[in-house]
Amino acid sequence: MGLAPSPLHGIRDVGTVAQYRRLLQLGWPADDRTFKLTTRVLFRLLSRDPDPALLFEFKKMVKESPLTERWVRNNLREAASTALAEAGFNIDPRLRGSAHRTATAVSNFLRSPQAEKPFVKSGKRYLLHPDAYPPTWYSLAMMASMPNLQRERAGFTERLGQYLAQPAPKRPVIIKLGKKTLRPAHVLLGNPIKADARGVTTDIPLALHLINILVRIDALHTAPTAMRVLGRLLKECDDTGVWHPKNLRSQPKGANKASAHFFPLLPYDKTPASRQVDVTFRLALTAKLLGWQLDYS
Repeated sequence: MGLAPSPLHGIRDVGTVAQYRRLLQLGWPADDRTFKLTTRVLFRLLSRDPDPALLFEFKKMVKESPLTERWVRNNLREAASTALAEAGFNIDPRLRGSAHRTATAVSNFLRSPQAEKPFVKSGKRYLLHPDAYPPTWYSLAMMASMPNLQRERAGFTERLGQYLAQPAPKRPVIIKLGKKTLRPAHVLLGNPIKADARGVTTDIPLALHLINILVRIDALHTAPTAMRVLGRLLKECDDTGVWHPKNLRSQPKGANKASAHFFPLLPYDKTPASRQVDVTFRLALTAKLLGWQLDYS
């Protein structure tokens, strides 16, 4: 599950789900042999298999605090659902069932008072309400990859877009699992993009990732910040459509690991082209998804 290596926990590489999704972003065929064993494991996660081995790096945490198992397995299922949806298994009944359960849980959260007040005070800290089931980067990407589900849950998709347009709380998201507390980076409580009035953002990869998702769920128009950032990036393109901002000295870097599988696709080799190509590609893809006519001549 890890979005990055964690020497502290003995994790030397990026997690399986992130690697699976990155290969898909690179255009690797989902039916290739490379994916087969991993796909089987992901479907086992959807089946609610109680095998302790399927807890992966969370096995020790669950052993120390059994109350965390439900949270861990829900997150693993969400991550697996996202990867499988992006791999094109949209009509598989196992994935559809899992996706509908996730959509129902998030929809109930968006309709509840917890959507406006997601925190509860615990001692000197404010923690995420134990019953809260907010959207995550996983559930959001899953919805974006399942057009049929969007049509079936049109009301939910609209509410989701509106929720992501709201300002995110300034408090960090902290959840309590047994005796431990965690700061999950994948939970979304409103708009995750930080940008000024001119559309200048501190995290271009994350902004492009969110813009791509919002376009796919037809919710870009509900997110003023995302539209400002997109407008700014498009304004920085030259006459040939290549992103060419002033004083670009390096490839944009993402501060949030949620976009690590998505950006960059091309390794940075310190050439001007490698600084521009990923943003240029993502802007062109966004334009295609929006139905704009592109002229490459």
